[in-house]
Amino acid sequence: MHHRFRWFPSVVAVAAAAGVWLIPVAAEAQSSVAAPGPESYAVPRTADGHPDLQGFWTNQTYTPLERPEGVDKAFYTVEEVAAIESGRATREAELTVPGTIPDVHYDFTQFGLDRSQSTFARNLRTSLIIDPPTGRLPPVNAEGRRRATEVAAERERMGGRWDSAENNQLDDRCIIMRGAGPPMMNAGYNANYQIVQNREYVMILMEMIHDARIIPLDGRAAPPERARQWMGMSRGRWEGDTLVVETTNINGKNPFNGSSDRMRVTERFTRVDDETITYRFTVDDPLTWERPWTAEMPMRKTIGPMFEHACHEGNYGLYNTLVGARLEEQRAAEAAEREEPQR
Repeated sequence: MHHRFRWFPSVVAVAAAAGVWLIPVAAEAQSSVAAPGPESYAVPRTADGHPDLQGFWTNQTYTPLERPEGVDKAFYTVEEVAAIESGRATREAELTVPGTIPDVHYDFTQFGLDRSQSTFARNLRTSLIIDPPTGRLPPVNAEGRRRATEVAAERERMGGRWDSAENNQLDDRCIIMRGAGPPMMNAGYNANYQIVQNREYVMILMEMIHDARIIPLDGRAAPPERARQWMGMSRGRWEGDTLVVETTNINGKNPFNGSSDRMRVTERFTRVDDETITYRFTVDDPLTWERPWTAEMPMRKTIGPMFEHACHEGNYGLYNTLVGARLEEQRAAEAAEREEPQR
């Protein structure tokens, strides 16, 4: 959603404590310097001379992480992409048939939440993954397979998704969503970000569950291995006109496609025109995949501010879902009892 956001004291306090003031760099303090490239794009710069990445951006896309089965090329034609987008937009609209569960939850199209109504850069790639050249994830190694087997066994032991709050997915419980990153994958809807920067920090605020990443640029030492967080701990630096962010110390409780807590993510943000940041990331996890892999997507400028995404752990939606599941079980048991004498 766009045109909506309300700053809360907690977000302001976190940003202020880190030295990131939520105020755009004054226009008169900015300059433009030609960046290398065939079109010599004049990159807008902040007062300290680095590219200005500030503003509101979306990474909304229909392009999948992995190349679909049966597709053997790296790029679609413009006509093929238009047909794919049209078909998926139609399917999204069909999810909101009046009286259905999705419609009661919320109508994507009514509020401009679905991807067909979002502002996003058309991507001709058949996958976000650009390395390996197959456009697909590398093979999972022996350790990754062993861990996946353990996770599956634990899930089976705990029961079904609706058996308890703990069994629900992390996004159901409003703890964290995939868009928070790293890597920052599109969240399906509300895939919007605000970037604020100064000489020593970059702050990236995500709309979905309003997570804020505070990335220091001051060359501080890597954090101790025992310190681990949901989004890991990031350290940033400038390489020419590209912001490079290295993230380690992930707690492993929110695995990305089966990743381990030793996953290292290297992100690169490069502003290529007034409307676009190229976002490229490399995942290196020797406990999961046989080799590192890299993906790339455009982040497209969008309209701010953003509204607060009022999702929090212990939300009423989760409680009501569990109550509904128990009611369905009760009705099924009562129906079975009524049928028993007839057998």
